[in-house]
Amino acid sequence: MIQIRVGIDAMGGDFAPLEPLKAVKEFLIHPELGITPVVYGHLELLRPILRDLHISESDVEVVHCEQIVEMGEHATKAITQKKDSSITKGTIDLASGHIDAFVGAGNTGAMMVASIYTVKPIEGINRPTITSVLPKVNGSYGLLLDVGANADCKPETINQFGTLGSVFFKNVYSHSGQARVGLLSIGEEREKGNLVTQAAYPLLESNDRIEFVGNVEGRDLFSDKADVVVCDGFVGNIVLKVCEGMYYNLMKRGINDDYLNRFNFKHYGGTPILGINAPVIIGHGISKSDTIEKMFLMAKNVVDSKMIDKIKDAF
Repeated sequence: MIQIRVGIDAMGGDFAPLEPLKAVKEFLIHPELGITPVVYGHLELLRPILRDLHISESDVEVVHCEQIVEMGEHATKAITQKKDSSITKGTIDLASGHIDAFVGAGNTGAMMVASIYTVKPIEGINRPTITSVLPKVNGSYGLLLDVGANADCKPETINQFGTLGSVFFKNVYSHSGQARVGLLSIGEEREKGNLVTQAAYPLLESNDRIEFVGNVEGRDLFSDKADVVVCDGFVGNIVLKVCEGMYYNLMKRGINDDYLNRFNFKHYGGTPILGINAPVIIGHGISKSDTIEKMFLMAKNVVDSKMIDKIKDAF
């Protein structure tokens, strides 16, 4: 099996650096999974945890980083002012080819900014984007994008989301090679929606790189009407947070249901930043080691499927 080198921001997330390092140990124990982890973080803070986990420094590559990007920091300021942070060094090494992918559960905005500054967007792509999984009632999955990276979007950008989402879905979630793309709106008719949605419709309709199925409404998100649903990040983030809030409220009421459990983010690990030149996977800030392990596996899936090359071909 070909081994890929996946960097991890060991300082990112609410439970760092313990939980990222616990995930790293899993891949050191199981090299047959095809992942060689590379750890980015402050060595003096990592050493006692490495010892507690019985990980020898000779068994894993650790890239020392003096600075840490905190969860609440302003993304652009953090990346421009903290050149020796784990996020900055990790994305620089990714751009240079020292690692094949980079994962982290830290400051999402900083991961996005660092990726755009260092890894850089694929030529022809206006705005890189992030996605969220939509659990379908029939047991399958769909994708929603954007979910917060781009609050304001031009119609052309939403059209590009359709292509990005289609390529991602076909390579990671589709068993049939199909990826039906829908536009989130307030009615099925093509003239429904705000000005941006109305302008995006004909662009998606004429996009010969996707299978466009027209407008979808909020009630269609978890049905089989579309595999990929596109919208601006403002709307997408509201949808995402409503689903999260409903899930946690129902869990607090003691409701145990197989379909409801599929809304738990822990099952999915993270989302790749779609539209940049190498795989960067962003995870939830409260991720524990089992979820971070899934981020590593997502990174391997993206690399093995050559998804970045396929996106470049599409554009």
